Amino acid sequence: MAKEFQQADLSGRNSFHVKQRAARLVEFETAEELRAVFAEGAPARWTVLAGGNNILFTRDYDGLLLTPVSQRIEVLEDDGDRVRVRAEAGVEWDDLVEWAVERELWGIENLSLIPGKAGAAPVQNIGAYGREAKDAIERVEMYCVESGAMLTLDAAHCEFGYRESVFKHALKGRVVITAIEIALTRTPQPHLGYGDVEREVAARGGATLRNIREAIIAIRRAKLPDTSELGNAGSFFKNPVVDLATAERLQAQWPDMPLYPAPEPGKAKLAAGWLIDKAGMKGYRDGRVGVHERQALVLVNHGGATGGEVLALARKVQAAVRDKFGVEIDTEVNIL
Repeated sequence: MAKEFQQADLSGRNSFHVKQRAARLVEFETAEELRAVFAEGAPARWTVLAGGNNILFTRDYDGLLLTPVSQRIEVLEDDGDRVRVRAEAGVEWDDLVEWAVERELWGIENLSLIPGKAGAAPVQNIGAYGREAKDAIERVEMYCVESGAMLTLDAAHCEFGYRESVFKHALKGRVVITAIEIALTRTPQPHLGYGDVEREVAARGGATLRNIREAIIAIRRAKLPDTSELGNAGSFFKNPVVDLATAERLQAQWPDMPLYPAPEPGKAKLAAGWLIDKAGMKGYRDGRVGVHERQALVLVNHGGATGGEVLALARKVQAAVRDKFGVEIDTEVNIL
């Protein structure tokens, strides 16, 4: 049954722990509950607030926030090797990864310990250590606000890109994701070629699913602050994609600059964390907010900061990178 809250306190519903309120918040489980919410039409302002791990509130939200709480995981099809799994939107993403690893199912282990809900995974096309949600997602189930119908969108039409999807653009404000369907396999498919993963996995005895998951959890915990102790939203910035000429010019000036291939031809991906570090902002602190000392992509609330203070720091970091390198870094976090 849906639960509704008026003037809802959001401090415990966002990982930055900023103290804002929402005029109205509804926790829902089913499509029928969503239909009831939108029975008289969509309110002027509404959005989905899932785990609150990729959002920064800079003011009170004067509209409706929808929070999925359904947490069912079920097997849709199992042919002995390939296994299709449906996870409802309210499932914690890392719980889904653990569920798969426990059953010796490969495909999402590199995405261990990413905070947030399963329903948010396709929106951001979450990714880490050389893998992305799009590598496993087959379909996305959603409620259409305009028609009141339940729809299913195949992955091929989700327009997945680097931290991008159709849900951030053409379908933003038009649908509510209710579940995802992913394809996993019993055939071992280790992906270890990113960062320290191969070394950490080897130290644990080799490329088993459990060793890969534990290695990635250890790496993430060593680099990223715990949101329960230090307010943050993980990576605040995207890695910028630039043309090859720009990348080559920068690498000629800074030979140790990391450079990665980009999906688009004639483009290359730079490491935003490296750029922020070299611009002198890693570990920088400004009152109640700062750039994390171990991971320059992460902005932190040292206690009592407002969303406006976090946003002002983000703009300062962007300016520092722009001034030093002539490169724009965009925010990954949804700013409201």
